[in-house]
Amino acid sequence: MNATFTRFDHSQADDWQEIDAHFRDYREGVVERVIAHLLRLEGDTHGYPVDRYTHCLQTATRAERAGADEETVVCALLHDIGDDLAPDNHAEIAAAILEPFVDPLNLWMIRHHELFQGYHYRHFYGLDRHARDDYRDHPAYARTVRFCDEWDQTSFDPDYDTLTLAHFRPALERVLGRPPFDGAGLPEVRDE
Repeated sequence: MNATFTRFDHSQADDWQEIDAHFRDYREGVVERVIAHLLRLEGDTHGYPVDRYTHCLQTATRAERAGADEETVVCALLHDIGDDLAPDNHAEIAAAILEPFVDPLNLWMIRHHELFQGYHYRHFYGLDRHARDDYRDHPAYARTVRFCDEWDQTSFDPDYDTLTLAHFRPALERVLGRPPFDGAGLPEVRDE
């Protein structure tokens, strides 16, 4: 059954109860949809030594092996998931997916990783490789530098012993299965 209104201002509580039931079912499938989108990065290298999918797995593998917490590892896994939809703004896509479920410092790290990563190549384009230093006083600066310098920029090695997506799936399920930090989603509908 679907809601019966054609405008929100004509809706009733039972309409929203129906919508809420569908929303909750749909939300349960978020991990599968995220994985499907991550798999879209497989096979296309964009000229890099490995495809974007392998790069994401490798970044997460390096983060985990360096002792990063589970949430940070999931951030590493998904950091470039937006490459397929928004190659010029991919960090924002990853951040939007992660935002309800991760600490604000990790969110900031993902949102800014593209600029911070530029330290390793911006000078080849005649740009300031030190642009990230404008954020030196931000509480997430050091974690973002570490993410980019130790895990992200080093994860283009076709010979690296990279862990599989199956390895990371339980962590992905736990992090994306959390109640949203900001209360996003629908609360229980009350009949008023």
